[in-house]
Amino acid sequence: MTEQTNAEQTGTEAVDADPADRGTADPGLPQPESGPEPTGRQPSVPEAGKHRSHRTEPSAGSKPSGILPGLVKGLAATARTLTRHAHTAEYPDVMPKLPPRTRGVIALTEENCTSCMLCARECPDWCIYIDSHKEEIPATTEGGRARQRNVLDRFAIDFSLCMYCGICVEVCPFDALWWSPEFEYAELDIRELVHEKDRLGAWMATVPPPAALDPASADPAELVAASKPPRPARPAAGEGDPAPARVRPARPVPADGAAAARPRREPRPAPGAAASAPAPDPSPTASPPAEPPPPAEPPPPAAAEAAPPAPPAPPAPPTAAPSDEDGGA
Repeated sequence: MTEQTNAEQTGTEAVDADPADRGTADPGLPQPESGPEPTGRQPSVPEAGKHRSHRTEPSAGSKPSGILPGLVKGLAATARTLTRHAHTAEYPDVMPKLPPRTRGVIALTEENCTSCMLCARECPDWCIYIDSHKEEIPATTEGGRARQRNVLDRFAIDFSLCMYCGICVEVCPFDALWWSPEFEYAELDIRELVHEKDRLGAWMATVPPPAALDPASADPAELVAASKPPRPARPAAGEGDPAPARVRPARPVPADGAAAARPRREPRPAPGAAASAPAPDPSPTASPPAEPPPPAEPPPPAAAEAAPPAPPAPPAPPTAAPSDEDGGA
């Protein structure tokens, strides 16, 4: 135990000792034998040049880098720029040339708006506000029916919320909304970016005309409907003229002029009499059923016109139903 404690103390002192004093001999401790170290053993103390930086010294023939080469390059770029024309547009003295399909602001054609609310429902930002009321239009013809239409009271767009997606312009079925390249509508207060229909309608003057249609395409439905001839007006019926009677169409007549004879329906036996009816006699002496008489040939057309009409036949007397004693059904 004492030897281990001494060894620990000795190791601690060896570590804490100054490296400069390691070469001083201690008379109380055994000195290691001096001699060359083994070939595969690494030195405990790191070499002085092991952690040297990797900076390379410039060679004797290389050109030293300094401020003069960079200054010369900058002056050369400035000299090249002096001979070129400036592309800066001095707005607002020089207005920019915008493409015709620029999404600057949304313009409104108030006459085309029917207050269908389709643009307000499809707007993802809910920035369109529409108010309207119904108005009755009197009949244009005598005896006609009055109609109703929507009258636009308010149409406003809050451009502080609008993200210029163009959905309202695309879904409008009556072409009431258009894209205008106008972009100078900034305000000092964000609450003043809600523009009403009066200002939206004033931007219609800056809307460019639409592109020309393809010459090989079909004509628009509006032009086709406008080019149709007007429908002729029906003659008005007078007060004393009787109403036209409805005539029932006649049945078709065969080519020979005679109506087809309808077969006569046999009387249906009573439910009680069917059970008590005798079975038919299978004997060979039974008489065969009588064949129906052949249909009478129609008279020729000339004879039918010349002959006077025959008097109606008297009604047949009613026949008594056969009794059970006679074996009738």
